[in-house]
Amino acid sequence: MRTFLTFLAISLSLVLVNTTIAGSLQGQVVGVSDGDTVTVLDANRMPNNVRLAGIDAPEKAQAYGQKAKESLSELVYGKTVDVEWAKSDRYNRIIGKITLNGVDINLEQIKRGMAWHYKQYQLEQTMQDRISYAESERRARDKKTGLWQDPVPVEPWAFRRPK
Repeated sequence: MRTFLTFLAISLSLVLVNTTIAGSLQGQVVGVSDGDTVTVLDANRMPNNVRLAGIDAPEKAQAYGQKAKESLSELVYGKTVDVEWAKSDRYNRIIGKITLNGVDINLEQIKRGMAWHYKQYQLEQTMQDRISYAESERRARDKKTGLWQDPVPVEPWAFRRPK
C-alpha cells in the first residue's frame, strides 16, 4: 500500500508540474530566426523563443530555407500574436501554435508550401489540427506550391541527420 501511495504522489506531482508548464502567451513578434521559429516579447517585455508546433520548415542552408523565413516574417513580424503551448524543447524554446486574428500561422506556413507537417509529433496535436495540417500539405504538394516545386524536396529532419 505504501508503494502505491508513493507512486500516486509522484504521478500526481508530475501531472501538476506538466500542467503548470503549459500555457498561453500574447506578445509582439520581434524576431524570426527561420521558417518555424520566432521570438515573442510578452507583456513583461521578456523574450520567448517559440518553435512552431506541428511543422518543420527547411533549414536556412537548405533550398527554400530563406523563403520559408521570409514567409513567416511576412505573416507575423512586428505583429501581436497569441501562442498556445504545452511543452518546451531541449533548447528551452516554447513549442506552440501561433495564431494571429484567429488564423493558425503554423498551418499557413504549410499552405504556402513553406513547411512540412511534422508527423513525428502529430500525436501531440488535436485531431482537427492533425487532419488539416496533413490535408494542407497534400494540397500544397499537388499544386507544387513553394518548396514542392523542387523535384526532390529534402525533409529538414533528413537534412539535419548527417550533422
